[in-house]
Amino acid sequence: MDVVVTSPPYNLGKQYNSYDDNKSDAEYLEWCGDWAFQISRVLKPGGSFFLNFGDASENPFFAFEVAMSMKQFFVLQNTIHWIKSISIDREAKSYGHFKPINSPRFLNDCHEYVFHFTPEGKTKLDRLAVGVPYADKTNIDRWAHTKGKDKRCRGNTWFIPYKTIHQRAKQRPHPATFPTELAVKCIRLHGQPNCTVLDPFLGIGHSGLAAKECGDLVSKFIGYDVDEEYLKVASEVLGCSYSAI
Repeated sequence: MDVVVTSPPYNLGKQYNSYDDNKSDAEYLEWCGDWAFQISRVLKPGGSFFLNFGDASENPFFAFEVAMSMKQFFVLQNTIHWIKSISIDREAKSYGHFKPINSPRFLNDCHEYVFHFTPEGKTKLDRLAVGVPYADKTNIDRWAHTKGKDKRCRGNTWFIPYKTIHQRAKQRPHPATFPTELAVKCIRLHGQPNCTVLDPFLGIGHSGLAAKECGDLVSKFIGYDVDEEYLKVASEVLGCSYSAI
């Protein structure tokens, strides 16, 4: 595999059809080690493994414990912050969606992590494939590293809001999905053409949609899920068949 992009259940008690999201921390971390080993077994030496993970305010170190459980198999090459909602004071505007926290102790949680693991920490990326234009266009000619292009590295903070939905049962029949754009950016950042992409926690197929959107960058996409109902939705969305094992 060239690229793995996935988002497993976060152990937050979500109501999945076929999966118990209420393991003890120790059980969950052991489970993570099991599937991380399988990913390490198939990932190419120059591959990228993008792991999206969010946590709860009551257990703030857990995302890092999950990341540490990968250490025996991978190097953490980048940590990306997926910003789901942002407020900009100077414009008095708010963008994106979040689930409000009704607590006098915690701030609303408006972000999740995307841990970028690689086998050796030496995987080259196409940083400008997900780059952003310069706000000050004079920088294009001022700095030699621009090479005349109006693009700079986006950095490790990505603002990607969820699309607004009106009927959850029809539009998002899954308790925990990530936006297609998040997976698109991961695949494009890896940047190698004709790559094979894997999602071992396919859900309803958003990573598959991302692979299709990336066009010639992806020659093959493989997705797995334990829930046949989710696979049915994914196959309809992606216009393909699936096999039950």
